Amino acid sequence: MTETAAAAVARAADGSVQGENYRITPLTPRVVRLEWSTTGRFEDRPSVFATQRPVQREGVRVHRAHGRLHVVTDAYRLEYDEGPFSTNGLQLQVGGGVSAYHSVWRYRQDLSLPAHREGRRRGAPVRALDGNLGGAARTLDEADGAIPLEPGISSTVGYAVIDDSGSMVFDGGRLGPREAPEGARDLYVFAQGRDHVAGLADLYEISGPQPLLPRFALGNWWSRFHRYSEASYLELMDRFRSHRIPFSVAVVDMDWHLTDIDPVHGSGWTGYTWNRELFADPARFQCELHERGMAVTLNVHPADGVRAFEDSYEAMCRALGRPADGEPIEFDAADPRFMDAYFEVLHRGLEELGTDFWWVDWQSGPYSRRDGLDPLWVLNHGHFEDSARGGRRPLTFSRYAGPGSHRYPVGFSGDSIISWDSLAFQPRFTAAGANIGYGWWSHDIGGHMEGVRDDELAARWVQFGVFSPIMRLHSGNSPFSGKEPWNFDTAAEATMSEHLRLRHRMLPYLHAMNHRAHHEGRPLVEPTYFVAPVDEAYEHQDQYSFGSQLLVAPIVRPAARDTRRASTDVYLPEGRWIDVFTHQPYRGGRTVRMHRDLASIPVLLKAGGFLPLAARGDDPWADSRLPDLEVLVAAGADNAFSLWEEPEDDVWVRTEFALDVAAGTLTVEAPERPFGPERGLTVRLLGFDVGAFADLTSSHGSCHAEAEDDAVLVRLDLPEDVPRLVLSSAGMTTQSTGDVEGRVTELLRTAQVGYQLKERLLASVTGFGAQGGASWAAVGSAPAGHAPVVHGYDAASRELVDAIQELVAAE
Repeated sequence: MTETAAAAVARAADGSVQGENYRITPLTPRVVRLEWSTTGRFEDRPSVFATQRPVQREGVRVHRAHGRLHVVTDAYRLEYDEGPFSTNGLQLQVGGGVSAYHSVWRYRQDLSLPAHREGRRRGAPVRALDGNLGGAARTLDEADGAIPLEPGISSTVGYAVIDDSGSMVFDGGRLGPREAPEGARDLYVFAQGRDHVAGLADLYEISGPQPLLPRFALGNWWSRFHRYSEASYLELMDRFRSHRIPFSVAVVDMDWHLTDIDPVHGSGWTGYTWNRELFADPARFQCELHERGMAVTLNVHPADGVRAFEDSYEAMCRALGRPADGEPIEFDAADPRFMDAYFEVLHRGLEELGTDFWWVDWQSGPYSRRDGLDPLWVLNHGHFEDSARGGRRPLTFSRYAGPGSHRYPVGFSGDSIISWDSLAFQPRFTAAGANIGYGWWSHDIGGHMEGVRDDELAARWVQFGVFSPIMRLHSGNSPFSGKEPWNFDTAAEATMSEHLRLRHRMLPYLHAMNHRAHHEGRPLVEPTYFVAPVDEAYEHQDQYSFGSQLLVAPIVRPAARDTRRASTDVYLPEGRWIDVFTHQPYRGGRTVRMHRDLASIPVLLKAGGFLPLAARGDDPWADSRLPDLEVLVAAGADNAFSLWEEPEDDVWVRTEFALDVAAGTLTVEAPERPFGPERGLTVRLLGFDVGAFADLTSSHGSCHAEAEDDAVLVRLDLPEDVPRLVLSSAGMTTQSTGDVEGRVTELLRTAQVGYQLKERLLASVTGFGAQGGASWAAVGSAPAGHAPVVHGYDAASRELVDAIQELVAAE
């Protein structure tokens, strides 16, 4: 029987297809909801995952053929025997572009592995998800390396499933368990193939968008589990300022409150009373931080409730209508009266002293007095919604609770072990968050506990942190573990300090990506396979897109002894790429082993890309919402970029940048906030021929181009406000391969190898056009981990040869 001859099936008024015990609802062209209930009753209330279920009405064909129900869109073909869900009776074929053998989902054929605590320690087995590229996990507590991830919606085989059967639901504005009948199923099958961006758009359509973060959250956060006092904390912030190292968020860990309490009350982990011996005037202390331009967040462990020694105990008792008889008020997420008082009494009084948002450090599992009610969900939703009162942009800081958690940023990933293995997992872990829409991770940058002193590790971790969603330096309470840059050797201190300054210079770009994340559904950090879904990209999951313009590959292993550089293998999507630190251009469409000294990691700007930075100033703490700009522009392709800025809360202005290679022009349009005497603009051109800009002209005012570190720095003098500026030069049409011989010479200068070997290696590069070219081509084919046998430099290590090969064959 052909499809056209099959018996058509009518859809219900709500767009679903229903039987006595099942309901099938196409939500988007790529996502279908599958429900089974022994009672025939189905869940229509919003869940923590599915808050706004759309219905796909167009382009859906429903019919019965060969004894089965068929639901067909351009993205999938669902077949169902209309009985209890089973592996043989329910399947979905993904359409287009994915192997037919691997792209058939069958009910309960695949394993979805939860993030159990087992397997978190180094050496424990970690099973991969079947085709699923992973999403997130509740915590990295005690993790020393990779841990299992809960499933996301991205898969190498084209489909993924979110099982929402046991999730909590919203009822009258409050969260509670859904109380479904035994055996009820509620599944969301995503069938986007390898179009991961489209799949993520569907997730946000079903689960709600990523919220906008306050701009201050994108700067540096200072955090340490340490017994500070008002004087010592402020003194430290002032010392950072004297070192020109800016911070925008002050995190005060649990020692802000009383921790040394009478054992009759239990432990001191939970507390709501300021320790007046350390902070005699909490309002003054927080006001001082505000005057330094910092927001304040306090750590809270709510699990032990409110005990009799707390300042707020009697007020809480009155709110709950119970006597203040010294009995503890237990934390009870299942009690609406307690949760109302938790916010309106317990936290409100503290916030009046100056606290801006809360670090909710819930470590007590998914258990409560009501089966199926997870306190973490209740806390995340409640704190986020409560922080929005008075029209404020909401913000909280808490742990991941499951699909839908992206609506409550920022995420706290937990107490990291200080080790290379711990660092090595964080880039992959961060990027995978995009597979479940979770875009705003905050890690313990530098690590929290255990480990050993390693200055190189500390510097590499900060570099990753600067190019991660939230940059929060953190350490434990050991007197030796502080992450202040001046605690480390000269090289590490310089790298850490300069990168922390860079983070604040990147605020214009980061806030524009914040706007993009909310309005366009694109997380700041995405796996490379989001933009290049090819096999090599799936093999390189430790690198990621950082916004729309950058590709970042953190260094997560120590430097080689002879090169004094560390390396990482980077897959470059098609096109041209230019490193914003070294200014080295690279040809894309291949994998390159990149080597870097301690000063940088690979951060690559795509051809025609724009990276707007705040111009360097005398005081990096003096943040402006509309700073003078230095804009990096990469040669090699036409491109346009929208810079969204927020001069006032909820007032956004756009500046458009466009590079037209054929016309030799760079155009800047800023009609709402023009550049001119009150706002400066400098352009740094990367990967262009530095000698080709003698004819540079500006449509307004004067301009001057000068060569600086293999780049062209264009300084502009605009005597009046200019809403539209055009720079023109034949140089805009050029590209430069860089100084290969000079770069190799610098590499060899610091290499810890014999001088004669250095001379032979340099000579082979100098003769690259003849015999040297053939020799270096042979190097590229040598097996990884084996020194190539090539005449003249066969005594060199593989790392050293690879480092030279990177530079010789970059373009």
